[in-house]
Amino acid sequence: MRVLLDTNIIIHREANRIINRDIGILFRWLDRLHYTKCVHPVTAEELARYALPETVDTMQVKLSNYELLRTEAPLHDAVRQVSNSIDATDNDKGDTRLLNEVYCGRVDMLISEDRKIHTKAQMLGIAARVFRIDSFLEKALSENPDLVDYKVLAVKKLQFGEIPLHDPFFDSFREDYQGFDSWFHKRAGANTEAYVCYDRDILSAFLYLKVEEQDEYYGDITPVFGRKRRLKIGTFKVTSNGLRLGERFLKIVFDNARQYKVDEIYVTIFDRRPEQQRLIAMLEEWGFNYHGTKTTASGTENVYVRDFGKGADRHNPRRTFPYLSREARVFIVPIYPEYHTELFPDSILRTEDKTGFLDNEPHRNAISKSYISHSHVRNLDTGDIIVFYRTGGVHKGVATTIGIVERTYDNLKNETALFEICRKRTVLNEEQLREFWNRYKSHKPFIVNFLYAFSFRRRPNLKQLEEMGVIPNILDMPRGFREINWDVFTKLVQKAGV
Repeated sequence: MRVLLDTNIIIHREANRIINRDIGILFRWLDRLHYTKCVHPVTAEELARYALPETVDTMQVKLSNYELLRTEAPLHDAVRQVSNSIDATDNDKGDTRLLNEVYCGRVDMLISEDRKIHTKAQMLGIAARVFRIDSFLEKALSENPDLVDYKVLAVKKLQFGEIPLHDPFFDSFREDYQGFDSWFHKRAGANTEAYVCYDRDILSAFLYLKVEEQDEYYGDITPVFGRKRRLKIGTFKVTSNGLRLGERFLKIVFDNARQYKVDEIYVTIFDRRPEQQRLIAMLEEWGFNYHGTKTTASGTENVYVRDFGKGADRHNPRRTFPYLSREARVFIVPIYPEYHTELFPDSILRTEDKTGFLDNEPHRNAISKSYISHSHVRNLDTGDIIVFYRTGGVHKGVATTIGIVERTYDNLKNETALFEICRKRTVLNEEQLREFWNRYKSHKPFIVNFLYAFSFRRRPNLKQLEEMGVIPNILDMPRGFREINWDVFTKLVQKAGV
């Protein structure tokens, strides 16, 4: 495989000091997979133009570690049309030259953190071959599980005082925020808690949340906030490792917002670093909108706000997650015990061993997941609601989880399409997916991509589901999707303690 690396990837990799720790993880995987690391002539041109005179020669020597593309593919007409419609600067046009190599097939894929590159890749229909660091690591990890060498990974809630402040993970915060160490010590002295995750004893994710009441001071934010109860994302950073920790921590944010019954969630953040820009892109995807700025001694931060009022956008459920639309239909579907807790770790039963379900698989951490089915009922729409029933008989079979449909995929062309869609979202490995595909010759499976929204606090068993009218009788449990009406669903939600 020939992988073309964007200029910013090369700059961060070859800098004299570590700017982005994600780059080191990326290059370890590229070497592990024996992929050829390629650079485009435009990258060599940019490095010669922007590097300090005394470092130009050094950077050119470092480029010898990569395979330089000696010739460029002629600009394809389709690429030229996209360039004419969207490119505004010479840098934009240089990025398009990189995309042209992917479009023409001279390289297999491109890795870039540039948002405009990914927009153009979507327009050209080559988004599946253009990756961010995160998405490439997810692909590498899911396709090569035998090469994964992590130890057990888990999200923990620790006091600030239990977390080593000298960890290099916090270096970027020290550079961005004056007095970061003093702030950290104050939090430690107040016994404040944060969510953390360690990967092979290396801190890889950190999240600090703060509930603010209506009388909180917001004079340094423009426009000034009105009076509302808010959840502030005080400190949030995730190092890329392919395990979808960003979504895992975002679910923690939403769970806290529900627990403390806030009206809004907000975050103040610089956009100086690739990891900050990636975090902003993820927040926007999940309904955070630009509000304004916050002025501090460290500079001007951007402010992003997520309305947490009880409204649901059926057509874009991520933006109002985890709320459910009353316009939606509700379906119940079974899931076997061997798949249940792998897909829904927060819905683990009290009788199950929790030590086997730590956060060390992409599908466990994701909010967005895939369910594969041969059900004859396939007319689910975006925003529809799924109740998952863990099979197990009259007493052990229980309803445990609510999901929200994002989209469905039917009439798949081949098993490769199945692999591509499900790679990071399902508990099934490639062999199991292939078995699913070949199970019935004339009745191929379809895929439901959904959001993991709620875990039931109380799990109604099969007999109770019959009594509530969720199923007609205990001998008629659905094999595929079965629609239930809203009145019955309301009873179920009340019974489940959601």
